[in-house]
Formats: sequence, C-alpha cells, structure tokens
Amino acid sequence: MKFPKFQLFPKRGIWARKIVQVLFFALIAFISVNHTLVRNGGGFDFLSSASLHALCPFGGVETMFQLLTTGGLIKKVRDSSIILLGLVLILSLLLGPVFCGWVCPLGTIQEWFGKLGRKWLGNKMYNKFVPRKLDQVLRYLRYGVFAWVLYATFTSAQLVFQSYDPYFALFNFWTGEATITAMLILESALLLSLLIERPWCKYACPFGALLGLSNLFRLFTIRRDAGACNLKGDACSMLCPMNIDISKKSVIRDHQCITCMECTSEARCPVKDAVYLGLGGME
Repeated sequence: MKFPKFQLFPKRGIWARKIVQVLFFALIAFISVNHTLVRNGGGFDFLSSASLHALCPFGGVETMFQLLTTGGLIKKVRDSSIILLGLVLILSLLLGPVFCGWVCPLGTIQEWFGKLGRKWLGNKMYNKFVPRKLDQVLRYLRYGVFAWVLYATFTSAQLVFQSYDPYFALFNFWTGEATITAMLILESALLLSLLIERPWCKYACPFGALLGLSNLFRLFTIRRDAGACNLKGDACSMLCPMNIDISKKSVIRDHQCITCMECTSEARCPVKDAVYLGLGGME
C-alpha cells in the first residue's frame, strides 16, 4: 500500500530548519543573559522575568510526580514547563521529535561543532568513529539516564539533573550557577561533536530518550519509496546525522530519528520523492 506524500518543506532544501534553529538559540541566549542582567540591575524589561527553568519542557517531566502526588511543583520549575511539555508531546505524536531536530539549542550547537569536524575530517571519516555494534548498544544509555533522573528527582523532590545538565551549563556558564560537572559534560559533548554527530543526543539525553519513543506512534513518518529509489549502496543512510540505516527501510520508526529531514530534501537526495514525510505505516 502506497501512502500519500506530504510536502512540509520547500523542495529545494531544509533551510527552514536552519532558520528555526538559529532563532531559538538566539532567543534562549537572549532570555538567559537578560535574566542575569536584570538580577544585577540592568537588562531589558522584555521577558525580564523569564528564566531558563521556565522555558525548559523537560522540567515538566521532572516535576510530574510531585504535581500528581502533592499538586505542587519542584522548586525552580514553573507552570510554563508543564504547558511547553504538553505542546512538545502533542507535536511529537504528529511529527516525531521535532523539538530535538529543530528547537533544542544544545542539539543545534552540537551540529555547529559537527560542521567544523566534518570540514576537518571529511565525510568519509566524520561520524564513523564508533563501531556500529558498539554504537547500537550505547544508544540505549540515554534510557538509563532518563530512568535515573526520574528516580533521583522523584525521591528527592529536587532538580538533581541541573548539576549534570549541559543545557543548563551552556546558558549559565557565566553566572557561576553551573557546576563543574555540568561544565565538563558540556565541554565533552562539544569536543566529541567534532568527531561524532550529536553525541549527547544519541547517547545521554534523557528528554531525547522520552521523545524518541514518539517515533513508534507518530502520525507522519519518514518513508522511503523503494520503487522510486535508484541509488546503489547506502546513500541516504550516509546523510542521516543519527546513523539510521534508511537505505534498508521503507518506514523509519527508529527511536533515534529527530525529524531533521536531511534524508528527504531534494537538496540532499537527487531522486525526487524517494524519501519523504508521509502518513503512518509500519515496516
């Protein structure tokens, strides 16, 4: 059965994603810096009360147990985190983890470092350092991190993960609030990004682990029309930043897919509509 094709983006590339990434990175950076300036008597009145915690949907996950059992929120988490979590989950059920591929500033900066690594190492070496069998095992580590974060947060009623969170460190390294551990994890993620595409996202991100599960249920999935594809080898798999073996699949339900659309764009794929965003379906 052939599912209808759904054109979400202009046919000559995925420039829209790049623009969205830059805009969200700039917005979060501005809000974080401005929040610090306002606390010190400067800054702008625009969004002056907003903080990084108020803009983090993962805070909604961390505080969920507290909310359900006591009706309150963990300290520092705001109501906006619950609202943002709901919006992200709804969007994920429709299109998969677009938050990871389009919005998350930590994912974006890893991509920017990755572009440097790809220029230095070339396409044949970049993102090829981890043996495939080991890579497949390491990808499940983030579910262990997710389980630990939930357990530690639920039992302590504290934002335990803040002490390890590279996202928090990225936008707080100038405030003194980020721990040395979080800073080291951030530095490690960025340095590894010079060798591996999105290492934090692939192997350690707890929110990415949760959103990755939406790939099993999402309404619109990445589909490959084997009849239309006339390329030999694993050409479209080579394009995938998350190393998903697209060339051997008809429907991409992999828990690592971030809906970046790299494999679907005509600017990347020379065969028209061979890989596209379509309605549902199973492998």
